[in-house]
Amino acid sequence: MAEAQDAVFDRIMAMVGDRGAFQTRFNYIFNVGQIIFASMACMNIILALSVPDHFCHVPGRENTNLTLEEWNKIVLPREMDNRGMEVLSSCDMYNVTGVDVQQILSNTTERAEGFNEPISCVHGYTYDKQWYERTAVSQEDWVCEKDLYVTNTFVFSRIGEVLGTFIFGQLGDTHGRRIVYYISVVLTISGRMLSIFTSSFFILFAIASSLGSCATNSAFQSPLIIAMETSNDEARAHIAMMQCIGWTAGLCIMPMVFWWVRDWMWLIALTTLPYGIFALFPKYMIESPRWLANRRRYKDCAKQLNRIAKINGKDVEITEKLLTQMLPNTSEEKVYGLASLFSSWRLAKNASLLVLCWSICCIVYLSIILNISRMGGNPFVNFLWQSFIELPASVIGQKMGDVIGRRYTNAIGFLLAALGCIPVIYMVKNTELDFYATAFTVFVKFAITINFFAVNLQSMETYPTCLRQTGISVGAIIANSLGVLGPYIVYLGTNFDARYPFMIMGVLLVIGAVSSLFLPETLHEKLPETLQEAQEFGANQPFWWYPRAPKDAKPKPKYEENGMKSEDVTEKLNQPQFEP
Repeated sequence: MAEAQDAVFDRIMAMVGDRGAFQTRFNYIFNVGQIIFASMACMNIILALSVPDHFCHVPGRENTNLTLEEWNKIVLPREMDNRGMEVLSSCDMYNVTGVDVQQILSNTTERAEGFNEPISCVHGYTYDKQWYERTAVSQEDWVCEKDLYVTNTFVFSRIGEVLGTFIFGQLGDTHGRRIVYYISVVLTISGRMLSIFTSSFFILFAIASSLGSCATNSAFQSPLIIAMETSNDEARAHIAMMQCIGWTAGLCIMPMVFWWVRDWMWLIALTTLPYGIFALFPKYMIESPRWLANRRRYKDCAKQLNRIAKINGKDVEITEKLLTQMLPNTSEEKVYGLASLFSSWRLAKNASLLVLCWSICCIVYLSIILNISRMGGNPFVNFLWQSFIELPASVIGQKMGDVIGRRYTNAIGFLLAALGCIPVIYMVKNTELDFYATAFTVFVKFAITINFFAVNLQSMETYPTCLRQTGISVGAIIANSLGVLGPYIVYLGTNFDARYPFMIMGVLLVIGAVSSLFLPETLHEKLPETLQEAQEFGANQPFWWYPRAPKDAKPKPKYEENGMKSEDVTEKLNQPQFEP
């Protein structure tokens, strides 16, 4: 019975239009335009926490004719950096208190006692302003003894995402996708703007950063799920790619804004406040009619379906009575939230593998972004290129996913990313190979973006309607929980050995490549609507299953057994435009 009901709703969507003007308008507004600003509001905290080159300010140079570079070579000790090269210290200085300037300039061993003993900076820091006039780090001196403040802020943001995803993922499946979307917009803007005024108090700043990040996942998920649930099967990959285009565009615009304003406060304001524009037009954001039907809210479902039909130019009218007849539901399926994801071995296996792949994507993606922002050269151009590479990656991900399937696309992406880490391990400590190391790092970002596209699509297509946002949220929750490792992985590379991040990422990517092969293929498969369908999803697929396009002609299901005896229903089901 459930399968027939699902087929009926697909036919209802075809009748009101499942790929028309409504879907086009919705996707361009919320899955491209809105995502451009959502991505900037989500990621601007990373650029705001950029760490400029810095060193101890040592007074006394004003009494000499030395340049700053010459002075630093005298008063700053040397140390080994993360590449094994000898450089001037960023956090230590020689104690020149009470030492005559001429003694310093003499560069002899007869210096005042204690001069050769390095001490921590006591007169503050001097920051290189070649690229940034002011960042949160340079403003608050979050360097040296406080360098973990930056890493911990990213961790707080991850924790915020975990808590927010848990809460809003549940709300999305119990109270609807639409209300969750508006809450997400308000919280993201509030948190980011509060961070501007709380940077002097680190705990408050970290809490504000966490608040600004807590709803970022639901801001992306809600419009994407609505689009998926109001479109036909063939449009799924295209819709996901549209959101990837919006994400990439936002990440490419953001560093250019920072390059222009050169101040982190203006960056936060200019890339966050415009996001609120998309909350001012509620008539364009609908509630998912498929979700409403699943919750047996047929009156509201009919209202949304008629809105879609009107925009798509379909001369049909859906009524509550009609939906009640067409979608009888004698016993509502019991769903127990997160626990339902582990209600059978197959669903638990699929959920666990999706979570594992999502977690590896999250750790590697964040590590690459943070690592590239700390590499040499123009930081804005570096960020631009590593962001722009996501566009062709998304296009290729869609093409691969529609041809060879989501599962093989996922495995190939992980494998390519793992192979890309190998040359970086051998190049990253050689400054003469910086360009090539950066190029391979961008390639790893390219490959992992393909994975993000495939895993996101697989999650949408594997979980049932009654648990779709909850299931996706579980993946995001665990991925973001493990994602806190990303900043610490980068910290290892920055403060100890530059090769460590790529070694760790390489091992994780190999694990991801193997794990992804045990997921079911979702290409050309019908979206599971009920928990029972999700529990059986992929049961008939052998390991070397290759997706096959459905045949053009399909026998019509017999709806009489569903109790639909109304002549009006039969007439509508037999209308030519209602054929799948």
